[in-house]
Amino acid sequence: MPLTFRKSFRILPGVRLNINRRSWSITVGSRNGLQHTRSSTGRDTTSINLPGPLGWRSTRRRSR
Repeated sequence: MPLTFRKSFRILPGVRLNINRRSWSITVGSRNGLQHTRSSTGRDTTSINLPGPLGWRSTRRRSR
């Protein structure tokens, strides 16, 4: 079984620093609305929680 490491710190209300074994990321936004995450590997992710049966919608793009 591989060892995993993941830790999340709340820096400010609505801002989180996420650290894992290979990279780190900053997440801005709330859990019940719009969130934007930027990773040290260059991945940008925008997510939104839509009400009702629609659930989470997510778009990803890679910045260069």
